[in-house]
Amino acid sequence: MLVGIDVGGTTTNAVLVDGDRVDKTAYVPTDHDDLLRCLLEALDELIRGVDVSKIERVVLSTTLITNMIAERKTDPVALVLIPGPGTNPRDYNLGEAIILDGAMDFRGKEIDRLNEPQIKEAAASIGKSGISRVAVVGKFCQRNPSHEERVSQILARALPNSKIELGHRVSGHLNFPRRAATTMLTLATKERYADFAAAISRALEERGITSPVYILKADGGTLPLEGSLKMPVETIFSGPAASIMGVMALTPPGQTSVVVDIGGTTTDLALILSGRPLLSSKGARVDSMLTHVRAFAIKSVAIGGDSAVDVDDGCLAVGPERRGPPLCLGGGGPTPTDALRVLGKSSVGDLEKAKGAMAGVAGKMGCSIEEAAGMVVDLVVEKIASEIDEMFLEWEQEPAYRIWEIMKKEKLQAQNVVGVGGGSVALAPLVAARMGATSIVPEHAPVANAIGAAVARPTITLNLHIDTERGEYVAAEDGIMGRVNDRQMSLIQAEQLARRLLTERAERLGIGEYAAEAEVTRSEVFNMIRGWSTVGKLLDVRMEIPAGLLPSWRCS
Repeated sequence: MLVGIDVGGTTTNAVLVDGDRVDKTAYVPTDHDDLLRCLLEALDELIRGVDVSKIERVVLSTTLITNMIAERKTDPVALVLIPGPGTNPRDYNLGEAIILDGAMDFRGKEIDRLNEPQIKEAAASIGKSGISRVAVVGKFCQRNPSHEERVSQILARALPNSKIELGHRVSGHLNFPRRAATTMLTLATKERYADFAAAISRALEERGITSPVYILKADGGTLPLEGSLKMPVETIFSGPAASIMGVMALTPPGQTSVVVDIGGTTTDLALILSGRPLLSSKGARVDSMLTHVRAFAIKSVAIGGDSAVDVDDGCLAVGPERRGPPLCLGGGGPTPTDALRVLGKSSVGDLEKAKGAMAGVAGKMGCSIEEAAGMVVDLVVEKIASEIDEMFLEWEQEPAYRIWEIMKKEKLQAQNVVGVGGGSVALAPLVAARMGATSIVPEHAPVANAIGAAVARPTITLNLHIDTERGEYVAAEDGIMGRVNDRQMSLIQAEQLARRLLTERAERLGIGEYAAEAEVTRSEVFNMIRGWSTVGKLLDVRMEIPAGLLPSWRCS
């Protein structure tokens, strides 16, 4: 049996999956001030009367990191940059940073030495600030980390109680500003996330659950809880990722669909192309910063079933605020859920209370209760549909979408609108009708996120860069470097090396059994010529286990 728990903005859902069946579900309200408590309440309700020795796997999808960043509850970090020549790093929108001299070129050759007295001055400045966490990031230091490592040594001697994170250990991808943002966010969230993970492990042990525990990442893959401690920021946006994996689990394979996850507070939009979720080529956007966190191309819209309904001078507005539950469920004001109840499109809550909620709106709008409810629902549907139209313009800019379009020789349209989440049963068919698409609201749609978490398989990515003239390689995700001896290495040999390194990385993370499913998604070579001779090659290989479902879900 598998357990999946999704901590949503309004409700925490849990499911117990046995093979390809959902055996049991549980729901509790989400308490943003105590995510651990509501997660465990959902778990306790789910496992009541269940033989926990039969649980094989527990997967969590949590808003912990998202909330920490959104609410500015992360730990303070001193950012130390070694940018080299080029763009002014103060334009990177990373906040205050200490800038050091020194530079590497794109192949990892030192072109400007570090200024060690300057580093000691930086250490003194950090010490005076009282900040105990320091992120050190150098441009092209993923190709040669010696500058980052030397700065770390000097800072560690001057600040013995500080925690130091180096950019090349967090991400080896090109794009200096994104690597700096990812490193800073990793360090800012690592300790509190570790506390959360430890509390989860203790709580499961107390309940007699000894099965492996996984966390869902932003790219729809799972990672062992222990392995996620090094990179907690990868769990941001795991809620939207869970909804996409839930749609993949609850609909036939290979379909192309727009995913509409309608919750109480927000509606998340995403795209699945021929059974594969569309990834964002720019990585996850966290607050105003782009990062190297792999994430689906998702947009969150501040409108949901519990959005506040207001009338100001005869103008109707829905959202973006949520002021509590719908009036029909004991809340204090009108919401779209009340409107749906009045129109008979939902059976949730008390009908008379829902009519009372819409009576206030109708009085201000000068219409009947039913007309007011209709206007509220129409406004919500129009908002979601127009956001989908806007998202298509953004999705069309993604390289993966353009390749799909070329391969399929067709222009994508919203053929299927798949609704999941608590508000999907009533609203998704209306959104689909507005867009001239087919509506699909699968069974278990309200708990699709928890199902998606439960049955998602691990994902892993490895980007390998090889410079045969220098005789070096670097694996981007871990910053692991090594030597190669063959200046004329072929792409096939490079791919074989990438597969070996990915397998080793998967084993370190505790997901070695999935390494055989890895596939090459990018492979290219650039010959380096001097005079009339080839003196070496630059080879780049990207290999990954893409997002997918556990075989047991489809095969049982």
